[in-house]
Amino acid sequence: MEIIEKKENSVSFTCEMDFGLANSIRRYFNKIPVLAIDEVEISKNDSPLYDETIAHRLGLIPLKSDKPITEKTEAKLKLSSNQEGFVYSGNLKGSGVKPAHDTFPITLLNKGQEIEFEAIARVGRGITHAKFNPGFMAYREVMDIKLEKDAPKEVVEVCPAGALKYDNGKVVVSNDLACDMCGACLNIGKKQEKEFVKISPSDKLLITVESFGQYEPKEIFKKAIEELKKDVSVIGKSISKA
Repeated sequence: MEIIEKKENSVSFTCEMDFGLANSIRRYFNKIPVLAIDEVEISKNDSPLYDETIAHRLGLIPLKSDKPITEKTEAKLKLSSNQEGFVYSGNLKGSGVKPAHDTFPITLLNKGQEIEFEAIARVGRGITHAKFNPGFMAYREVMDIKLEKDAPKEVVEVCPAGALKYDNGKVVVSNDLACDMCGACLNIGKKQEKEFVKISPSDKLLITVESFGQYEPKEIFKKAIEELKKDVSVIGKSISKA
């Protein structure tokens, strides 16, 4: 495994993995326990948005807990505001739980308007509702690029991804991870009836995991694998008893 890029809420890396396993891990993001607002009691709402719309927005705000969560974890959050302007997720107040991002807009108040409500956050999984999703995963094959010595400069000029470059009078591979096998460089060879560039899938995948904020990206990947292992273990036991 090799880390290619790491940001605050995302990580990209390459590793040797087949599509079947990668897709299974991706699907098991929906099995990771996540804390999200599940019940809202609005006592005052002078804003232009309906109560139902505000409740929907609240459910989609990613929450972070100070302690490890379990199936029975519950947390209360409150919000009361009469300030003119936008009301953001950062205005939510709770004990042991807080929004992962403070700048999610909830509603807009004009002068003299007020909003007040209490919310209960519970643990769930993405297979039951999208608000319990911790993030997403994307993957694709890393291409193996081979060049002929007489490859013309045109193959570099037509490459939209910048995978090739012209250096010291010859074409070289600048970034094989950028290649998505669009075929633009291959068309140059077809026109001249010669194969200047050979592109084939390698045994590696480029995987990107992005977090919505509840967990670190690497933690989401690990938790998805743990959940997958649990189900595989159950299936294995069932087969052995058959």
